[in-house]
Amino acid sequence: MTDLVVPSTEVTRRTIRRSDWVAENAAFIDCRTPGSDRKSNYAFIGPGVSQNAKQFINLSEPHGYNVGAAGMPNGVNNNLHLHFTAEVFINFGGTFRVRWGVDGQQGEYVSTDGDIISVPAWIFRGFTNEGPDEGLLLTVLGQDVTGGIIWGPSVLKEAESYGLHLTADNRLIDTVAGDELPTDVPLIKPMKQASIDELTPYSVEEMRGRVTQAGDRRYSARATLGHALPGGGGELALVIGYGMSEDRRQVPRLHEPHSFNMAWLRATPGEGLLRHRHDATQTLLVKAGRWRVTLNAGAEEETVVLEAQDMLSVLPGSWRRFELLEAGTAENGGAAAEPGTGELLVVNAGDGRIRLEWAPEVVEAAFDAGWMLDPNGYLAPVAVMVTATEDD
Repeated sequence: MTDLVVPSTEVTRRTIRRSDWVAENAAFIDCRTPGSDRKSNYAFIGPGVSQNAKQFINLSEPHGYNVGAAGMPNGVNNNLHLHFTAEVFINFGGTFRVRWGVDGQQGEYVSTDGDIISVPAWIFRGFTNEGPDEGLLLTVLGQDVTGGIIWGPSVLKEAESYGLHLTADNRLIDTVAGDELPTDVPLIKPMKQASIDELTPYSVEEMRGRVTQAGDRRYSARATLGHALPGGGGELALVIGYGMSEDRRQVPRLHEPHSFNMAWLRATPGEGLLRHRHDATQTLLVKAGRWRVTLNAGAEEETVVLEAQDMLSVLPGSWRRFELLEAGTAENGGAAAEPGTGELLVVNAGDGRIRLEWAPEVVEAAFDAGWMLDPNGYLAPVAVMVTATEDD
């Protein structure tokens, strides 16, 4: 892999702090519907499925996925709609009732802090904030181009009564604000019942299998080559896809393709992941604690400290190292599920495994500590591997 040096200006540009968030309060066609008119939509990486051309996007270059968020006061609804690609909710604090089915009656799940919910493509879904006003759902959407969304028939009809229409090319037309109905592009019409009847139903039990609660996480203490070395003691819990784990026994909760993989990284202060790199786009989202990310190597190192709800887009091919500086608490932005630790959500592009390249000093120290990687890229004891390759 060719060495890539990330300049400080690029590190700054790719760092999205909580203070950098810019809300759009008219991102969707239901922005005037009572009960849904106080939503805040955020687009951090890519446009997501926003229907407002004025939506602010922190990073617009393709990553293979989109990252955004929905902020809603207590009692506010996100109306029923359908996605063509993966939609994954990460509960960053609050209580949200998620419902699905064209009428929202097929099933419900009440989500609390720390949940990750992968909602199947091609089903109607919506949610309501039943917790504090500051409740927050982050979203990761599959693919660079999501294809927009299809609203439930009742949502489109009610929006029309407020002068809002949606074009076939995903533009929001507001006749109350003076927009004219287009003559060159047709308006979206409600989905026909025959097509609705073809959608796959999901039971409550099936949907629960797509939820990863804090108690569902299965952390591996031997997830990476550097696990036995000082500073390398971060533990991975796979949520979607096999991702970066080098533990051959570790299995993700969800295997199906999303166009990205997702895992929790947990560490105690001073621990994390030692210097490594890979060729996939990567986004780090801080759930709890203060984390230091060091990019590049040697005299060209660049360091950024991330607080709760900050995120960083890491360029493919760049060296990186993660270290927890301070455990997550209620006072510094959010307590971790396990006291005395910090939590970092790691998202990488692609549906396959992420093969890590470790810095030479990590490979050497791990070997001295008795660990190396086998030809399949999984952890193996040096004693076994050396014996297996010796001539009789």
